[in-house]
Amino acid sequence: MKSLILLVCLAQLWGCHSAPHGPQLTYSQPNCDDPETEQAALAAVDYLNSHLQQGYKHVLNQIDKVKVWPRRPFGVIFELGVDTLESTCHVFDPTALANCTVRQVAEHAVEGDCDFRVLKQDGQFSVVFAKCDSSPDSAEDVRKVCPQCPLLAQLNDTRVVHAVEAALAAFNVQNNGSYFQLVETSRAQLVPLPPSTRVEFAIAATDCVAKEVADPAKCNLLAEKQYGFCKATVTEKLGGEEVAVTCTVFQPQPAAPQPQPADPTMSVLVAVDPPGPAFPPAGPPAAAMVVGPMVVAARPGPPLHRTHYDLRHAFSGVASAESASGEAFHPGKAPGVTQPGVAGAVGPMVLPPCPGRVRHFKV
Repeated sequence: MKSLILLVCLAQLWGCHSAPHGPQLTYSQPNCDDPETEQAALAAVDYLNSHLQQGYKHVLNQIDKVKVWPRRPFGVIFELGVDTLESTCHVFDPTALANCTVRQVAEHAVEGDCDFRVLKQDGQFSVVFAKCDSSPDSAEDVRKVCPQCPLLAQLNDTRVVHAVEAALAAFNVQNNGSYFQLVETSRAQLVPLPPSTRVEFAIAATDCVAKEVADPAKCNLLAEKQYGFCKATVTEKLGGEEVAVTCTVFQPQPAAPQPQPADPTMSVLVAVDPPGPAFPPAGPPAAAMVVGPMVVAARPGPPLHRTHYDLRHAFSGVASAESASGEAFHPGKAPGVTQPGVAGAVGPMVLPPCPGRVRHFKV
Protein backbone atom coordinates (compact mmCIF):
# COMPACT_ATOMS: atom_id res chain seq x y z
CA MET A 1 0.00 0.00 0.00
CA LYS A 2 2.82 2.39 0.88
CA SER A 3 4.48 1.61 -2.46
CA LEU A 4 1.23 2.39 -4.29
CA ILE A 5 0.83 5.72 -2.49
CA LEU A 6 4.45 6.63 -3.27
CA LEU A 7 3.93 5.75 -6.93
CA VAL A 8 0.81 7.97 -7.15
CA CYS A 9 2.67 10.88 -5.53
CA LEU A 10 5.60 10.53 -7.93
CA ALA A 11 3.20 10.47 -10.89
CA GLN A 12 1.49 13.66 -9.69
CA LEU A 13 4.85 15.36 -9.13
CA TRP A 14 6.01 14.46 -12.66
CA GLY A 15 2.74 15.77 -14.08
CA CYS A 16 3.26 19.11 -12.34
CA HIS A 17 6.74 19.50 -13.86
CA SER A 18 5.75 18.42 -17.36
CA ALA A 19 2.57 20.49 -17.64
CA PRO A 20 2.96 23.82 -19.51
CA HIS A 21 2.86 26.91 -17.33
CA GLY A 22 0.12 29.27 -18.43
CA PRO A 23 -1.69 29.35 -21.77
CA GLN A 24 0.39 28.97 -24.92
CA LEU A 25 0.36 32.03 -27.20
CA THR A 26 -0.97 31.34 -30.67
CA TYR A 27 -0.55 33.66 -33.62
CA SER A 28 -2.58 33.80 -36.81
CA GLN A 29 -1.32 34.55 -40.32
CA PRO A 30 -3.92 36.52 -42.24
CA ASN A 31 -3.69 37.52 -45.88
CA CYS A 32 -1.02 40.18 -46.43
CA ASP A 33 -3.61 42.18 -48.40
CA ASP A 34 -6.31 41.80 -45.75
CA PRO A 35 -7.88 45.27 -45.15
CA GLU A 36 -7.04 45.22 -41.44
CA THR A 37 -3.43 44.22 -42.19
CA GLU A 38 -3.18 47.08 -44.67
CA GLN A 39 -4.56 49.49 -42.07
CA ALA A 40 -1.83 48.41 -39.65
CA ALA A 41 0.84 48.79 -42.35
CA LEU A 42 -0.37 52.27 -43.34
CA ALA A 43 -0.32 53.33 -39.69
CA ALA A 44 3.25 52.03 -39.47
CA VAL A 45 4.36 53.99 -42.56
CA ASP A 46 2.73 57.14 -41.19
CA TYR A 47 4.67 56.57 -37.98
CA LEU A 48 7.90 56.20 -39.95
CA ASN A 49 7.30 59.47 -41.81
CA SER A 50 6.50 61.30 -38.57
CA HIS A 51 9.98 60.38 -37.29
CA LEU A 52 11.94 61.29 -40.41
CA GLN A 53 13.92 64.49 -39.96
CA GLN A 54 15.87 64.27 -43.21
CA GLY A 55 15.30 63.09 -46.74
CA TYR A 56 11.97 62.18 -48.28
CA LYS A 57 8.65 60.74 -47.18
CA HIS A 58 8.11 57.06 -47.91
CA VAL A 59 5.00 55.30 -49.20
CA LEU A 60 3.81 51.73 -48.70
CA ASN A 61 4.78 49.45 -51.59
CA GLN A 62 4.29 45.88 -50.32
CA ILE A 63 3.51 43.91 -47.18
CA ASP A 64 5.98 41.02 -47.08
CA LYS A 65 4.74 39.12 -44.04
CA VAL A 66 2.30 39.38 -41.17
CA LYS A 67 1.61 37.59 -37.91
CA VAL A 68 -1.12 38.62 -35.50
CA TRP A 69 -0.48 37.89 -31.83
CA PRO A 70 -2.89 38.16 -28.91
CA ARG A 71 -1.90 40.80 -26.38
CA ARG A 72 -2.86 40.47 -22.77
CA PRO A 73 -5.01 41.87 -21.33
CA PHE A 74 -6.46 43.57 -24.43
CA GLY A 75 -5.81 44.02 -28.13
CA VAL A 76 -3.63 42.30 -30.72
CA ILE A 77 -0.15 42.91 -32.10
CA PHE A 78 0.51 42.95 -35.84
CA GLU A 79 4.07 41.83 -36.55
CA LEU A 80 4.76 43.17 -40.05
CA GLY A 81 7.46 43.12 -42.68
CA VAL A 82 6.92 46.11 -44.97
CA ASP A 83 8.60 47.46 -48.13
CA THR A 84 8.41 51.18 -48.86
CA LEU A 85 9.45 53.47 -51.71
CA GLU A 86 10.83 56.99 -51.52
CA SER A 87 8.49 59.73 -52.74
CA THR A 88 9.40 63.09 -54.25
CA CYS A 89 8.00 64.95 -51.20
CA HIS A 90 10.62 66.12 -48.74
CA VAL A 91 9.86 65.52 -45.07
CA PHE A 92 9.43 69.30 -44.63
CA ASP A 93 6.82 69.38 -47.40
CA PRO A 94 3.30 69.58 -45.87
CA THR A 95 1.75 67.84 -48.87
CA ALA A 96 -0.39 64.90 -47.79
CA LEU A 97 1.34 61.58 -48.43
CA ALA A 98 -1.53 60.44 -50.66
CA ASN A 99 -0.68 63.32 -53.01
CA CYS A 100 3.07 62.64 -53.11
CA THR A 101 4.53 61.11 -56.27
CA VAL A 102 6.58 57.92 -55.96
CA ARG A 103 10.10 58.38 -57.31
CA GLN A 104 10.50 56.25 -60.43
CA VAL A 105 13.21 53.76 -61.34
CA ALA A 106 14.66 56.10 -64.00
CA GLU A 107 15.23 58.70 -61.26
CA HIS A 108 17.14 56.07 -59.25
CA ALA A 109 14.54 54.89 -56.80
CA VAL A 110 15.18 54.17 -53.11
CA GLU A 111 13.49 51.27 -51.31
CA GLY A 112 12.88 50.93 -47.58
CA ASP A 113 12.77 47.63 -45.69
CA CYS A 114 11.00 47.81 -42.32
CA ASP A 115 9.89 45.61 -39.43
CA PHE A 116 7.05 46.90 -37.29
CA ARG A 117 4.94 45.76 -34.38
CA VAL A 118 1.63 47.58 -34.35
CA LEU A 119 -0.82 47.38 -31.47
CA LYS A 120 -4.52 47.46 -32.28
CA GLN A 121 -6.59 48.26 -29.23
CA ASP A 122 -10.10 49.74 -29.09
CA GLY A 123 -10.00 50.22 -32.84
CA GLN A 124 -6.82 52.34 -32.73
CA PHE A 125 -3.41 51.47 -34.18
CA SER A 126 -0.18 52.49 -32.46
CA VAL A 127 3.39 51.43 -33.18
CA VAL A 128 5.30 49.77 -30.34
CA PHE A 129 8.39 48.70 -32.26
CA ALA A 130 10.00 49.94 -35.49
CA LYS A 131 13.21 49.14 -37.34
CA CYS A 132 14.02 50.19 -40.90
CA ASP A 133 16.82 50.51 -43.39
CA SER A 134 16.87 51.58 -47.02
CA SER A 135 18.98 51.34 -50.14
CA PRO A 136 18.96 52.75 -53.68
CA ASP A 137 18.05 50.55 -56.60
CA SER A 138 21.00 48.80 -58.22
CA ALA A 139 22.82 50.53 -61.08
CA GLU A 140 22.07 47.50 -63.28
CA ASP A 141 18.31 47.84 -62.79
CA VAL A 142 18.38 51.57 -63.54
CA ARG A 143 20.44 50.99 -66.69
CA LYS A 144 17.92 48.40 -67.93
CA VAL A 145 15.17 51.02 -67.84
CA CYS A 146 17.22 54.04 -68.85
CA PRO A 147 20.79 53.44 -70.06
CA GLN A 148 21.64 57.16 -70.07
CA CYS A 149 19.99 58.14 -66.77
CA PRO A 150 22.40 59.47 -64.11
CA LEU A 151 22.79 57.57 -60.85
CA LEU A 152 22.75 58.98 -57.34
CA ALA A 153 25.98 60.77 -56.43
CA GLN A 154 27.62 61.05 -53.02
CA LEU A 155 26.24 64.04 -51.18
CA ASN A 156 29.69 65.24 -50.11
CA ASP A 157 31.16 65.10 -53.63
CA THR A 158 32.93 68.42 -54.28
CA ARG A 159 30.84 69.02 -57.42
CA VAL A 160 27.65 68.44 -55.45
CA VAL A 161 28.73 70.75 -52.62
CA HIS A 162 29.62 73.49 -55.12
CA ALA A 163 26.34 73.10 -57.00
CA VAL A 164 24.29 73.48 -53.82
CA GLU A 165 26.26 76.54 -52.71
CA ALA A 166 25.93 78.18 -56.13
CA ALA A 167 22.19 77.42 -56.36
CA LEU A 168 21.44 78.72 -52.85
CA ALA A 169 23.46 81.89 -53.52
CA ALA A 170 21.50 82.45 -56.74
CA PHE A 171 18.19 81.98 -54.91
CA ASN A 172 19.14 84.43 -52.13
CA VAL A 173 20.22 87.06 -54.70
CA GLN A 174 16.79 86.87 -56.32
CA ASN A 175 14.90 86.74 -53.02
CA ASN A 176 13.31 89.93 -51.68
CA GLY A 177 12.47 88.42 -48.30
CA SER A 178 14.43 86.46 -45.70
CA TYR A 179 17.93 85.17 -46.21
CA PHE A 180 17.83 81.36 -46.37
CA GLN A 181 20.41 78.95 -45.00
CA LEU A 182 21.10 75.39 -46.11
CA VAL A 183 19.51 72.68 -43.97
CA GLU A 184 20.58 69.60 -45.92
CA THR A 185 21.55 68.32 -49.32
CA SER A 186 18.90 65.72 -50.05
CA ARG A 187 19.97 64.08 -53.32
CA ALA A 188 22.34 64.66 -56.22
CA GLN A 189 23.14 63.29 -59.68
CA LEU A 190 26.10 63.92 -62.00
CA VAL A 191 25.04 64.25 -65.63
CA PRO A 192 27.74 63.50 -68.25
CA LEU A 193 26.18 65.34 -71.23
CA PRO A 194 25.95 68.23 -71.03
CA PRO A 195 28.32 68.20 -68.03
CA SER A 196 26.10 69.27 -65.17
CA THR A 197 25.12 68.55 -61.59
CA ARG A 198 21.52 68.14 -60.44
CA VAL A 199 20.82 68.71 -56.77
CA GLU A 200 17.88 68.84 -54.41
CA PHE A 201 18.24 70.50 -51.03
CA ALA A 202 16.28 71.86 -48.07
CA ILE A 203 16.59 75.42 -46.76
CA ALA A 204 15.32 77.46 -43.79
CA ALA A 205 14.58 81.17 -43.35
CA THR A 206 16.67 83.34 -41.02
CA ASP A 207 16.15 86.66 -39.26
CA CYS A 208 18.29 88.44 -41.89
CA VAL A 209 17.00 90.16 -45.01
CA ALA A 210 18.49 88.59 -48.14
CA LYS A 211 19.32 91.93 -49.80
CA GLU A 212 21.08 93.27 -46.68
CA VAL A 213 23.19 90.32 -45.51
CA ALA A 214 26.81 91.26 -44.85
CA ASP A 215 27.83 88.33 -42.66
CA PRO A 216 25.66 85.18 -43.08
CA ALA A 217 27.24 83.67 -39.95
CA LYS A 218 25.33 86.24 -37.86
CA CYS A 219 21.95 85.15 -39.22
CA ASN A 220 19.80 82.96 -36.97
CA LEU A 221 16.94 80.62 -37.82
CA LEU A 222 13.49 81.96 -37.03
CA ALA A 223 11.69 80.74 -33.91
CA GLU A 224 8.77 79.76 -36.14
CA LYS A 225 10.70 77.61 -38.58
CA GLN A 226 10.04 78.29 -42.23
CA TYR A 227 11.44 75.66 -44.56
CA GLY A 228 11.83 75.47 -48.28
CA PHE A 229 12.84 72.87 -50.81
CA CYS A 230 14.93 73.53 -53.92
CA LYS A 231 15.81 71.77 -57.15
CA ALA A 232 18.74 73.06 -59.18
CA THR A 233 20.96 72.24 -62.13
CA VAL A 234 24.43 73.71 -62.48
CA THR A 235 25.71 73.30 -66.04
CA GLU A 236 29.32 73.78 -67.07
CA LYS A 237 29.81 76.35 -69.85
CA LEU A 238 32.84 77.69 -71.64
CA GLY A 239 34.30 80.31 -69.34
CA GLY A 240 31.80 79.71 -66.54
CA GLU A 241 28.62 77.92 -65.50
CA GLU A 242 24.87 78.31 -65.73
CA VAL A 243 22.73 77.98 -62.60
CA ALA A 244 19.02 77.17 -62.79
CA VAL A 245 17.24 76.91 -59.43
CA THR A 246 13.62 76.66 -58.33
CA CYS A 247 12.60 76.77 -54.65
CA THR A 248 9.27 76.23 -52.94
CA VAL A 249 8.93 77.91 -49.55
CA PHE A 250 6.44 76.33 -47.16
CA GLN A 251 4.26 78.00 -44.55
CA PRO A 252 5.97 78.76 -41.19
CA GLN A 253 5.76 76.06 -38.54
CA PRO A 254 4.78 77.15 -35.00
CA ALA A 255 7.49 76.75 -32.40
CA ALA A 256 7.27 73.28 -30.88
CA PRO A 257 6.13 73.24 -27.21
CA GLN A 258 8.58 71.95 -24.62
CA PRO A 259 7.93 68.30 -23.69
CA GLN A 260 6.13 67.85 -20.39
CA PRO A 261 6.89 65.15 -17.81
CA ALA A 262 4.93 62.01 -18.50
CA ASP A 263 1.90 61.32 -16.31
CA PRO A 264 2.77 58.14 -14.36
CA THR A 265 -0.91 57.14 -14.33
CA MET A 266 -1.15 57.03 -18.12
CA SER A 267 -0.19 54.14 -20.39
CA VAL A 268 2.74 54.86 -22.68
CA LEU A 269 0.76 53.28 -25.51
CA VAL A 270 -1.88 56.03 -25.68
CA ALA A 271 -2.38 56.91 -29.36
CA VAL A 272 -1.47 60.51 -30.16
CA ASP A 273 -1.15 62.52 -33.34
CA PRO A 274 2.44 62.14 -34.61
CA PRO A 275 4.53 65.32 -34.62
CA GLY A 276 5.89 66.85 -37.79
CA PRO A 277 9.60 66.80 -38.58
CA ALA A 278 11.70 69.16 -36.52
CA PHE A 279 14.95 70.78 -37.64
CA PRO A 280 17.80 69.90 -35.25
CA PRO A 281 18.69 72.87 -33.01
CA ALA A 282 21.91 74.75 -33.61
CA GLY A 283 23.08 74.32 -30.01
CA PRO A 284 23.41 71.15 -27.92
CA PRO A 285 20.23 69.07 -28.36
CA ALA A 286 17.98 68.07 -25.52
CA ALA A 287 18.71 64.68 -23.99
CA ALA A 288 15.39 63.14 -25.04
CA MET A 289 11.93 64.05 -26.23
CA VAL A 290 8.75 62.04 -25.74
CA VAL A 291 7.14 61.29 -29.09
CA GLY A 292 4.06 59.08 -29.22
CA PRO A 293 4.74 55.68 -27.70
CA MET A 294 8.52 55.97 -27.99
CA VAL A 295 11.38 58.06 -26.65
CA VAL A 296 13.55 59.78 -29.23
CA ALA A 297 17.03 60.50 -27.92
CA ALA A 298 19.58 62.86 -29.42
CA ARG A 299 21.34 61.07 -32.23
CA PRO A 300 24.33 61.73 -34.48
CA GLY A 301 23.86 62.49 -38.14
CA PRO A 302 24.20 59.86 -40.86
CA PRO A 303 27.73 58.90 -41.95
CA LEU A 304 29.53 60.73 -44.73
CA HIS A 305 29.98 59.37 -48.28
CA ARG A 306 26.29 58.55 -48.59
CA THR A 307 23.98 58.90 -51.58
CA HIS A 308 20.75 59.07 -49.56
CA TYR A 309 19.50 59.26 -45.98
CA ASP A 310 19.25 55.68 -44.81
CA LEU A 311 16.04 54.92 -42.90
CA ARG A 312 18.08 53.09 -40.26
CA HIS A 313 18.86 56.53 -38.78
CA ALA A 314 15.17 57.38 -38.36
CA PHE A 315 14.88 55.35 -35.16
CA SER A 316 18.41 55.62 -33.76
CA GLY A 317 18.11 55.99 -30.00
CA VAL A 318 14.43 55.02 -30.06
CA ALA A 319 13.34 52.43 -27.49
CA SER A 320 10.29 50.23 -27.76
CA ALA A 321 7.58 50.92 -25.21
CA GLU A 322 6.43 47.31 -24.94
CA SER A 323 8.33 46.41 -21.81
CA ALA A 324 6.97 49.41 -19.96
CA SER A 325 3.37 48.79 -20.91
CA GLY A 326 2.61 45.45 -19.34
CA GLU A 327 2.82 43.92 -22.79
CA ALA A 328 2.61 40.12 -22.89
CA PHE A 329 4.21 39.50 -26.27
CA HIS A 330 6.92 36.84 -26.60
CA PRO A 331 7.24 35.66 -30.20
CA GLY A 332 10.25 33.48 -29.39
CA LYS A 333 8.28 30.92 -27.34
CA ALA A 334 7.51 28.41 -30.12
CA PRO A 335 3.82 29.31 -30.35
CA GLY A 336 1.10 27.44 -32.10
CA VAL A 337 -0.12 28.71 -35.45
CA THR A 338 -3.69 29.12 -36.59
CA GLN A 339 -4.51 29.51 -40.27
CA PRO A 340 -7.72 31.51 -40.83
CA GLY A 341 -10.31 29.59 -42.78
CA VAL A 342 -8.47 26.25 -42.84
CA ALA A 343 -8.87 25.00 -39.29
CA GLY A 344 -10.02 21.40 -39.28
CA ALA A 345 -9.86 21.15 -43.06
CA VAL A 346 -9.05 17.82 -44.69
CA GLY A 347 -6.06 17.63 -47.02
CA PRO A 348 -2.90 19.78 -47.33
CA MET A 349 -2.81 23.14 -45.56
CA VAL A 350 -3.19 26.15 -47.87
CA LEU A 351 -0.94 28.97 -46.73
CA PRO A 352 -2.27 32.54 -46.94
CA PRO A 353 -0.89 34.59 -49.84
CA CYS A 354 2.18 36.50 -48.66
CA PRO A 355 3.91 38.62 -49.69
CA GLY A 356 1.07 40.86 -50.75
CA ARG A 357 0.53 42.85 -53.93
CA VAL A 358 3.09 45.34 -55.21
CA ARG A 359 1.45 48.75 -55.24
CA HIS A 360 3.99 50.57 -57.43
CA PHE A 361 7.02 48.58 -58.66
CA LYS A 362 9.56 46.17 -57.23
CA VAL A 363 13.11 47.34 -56.56
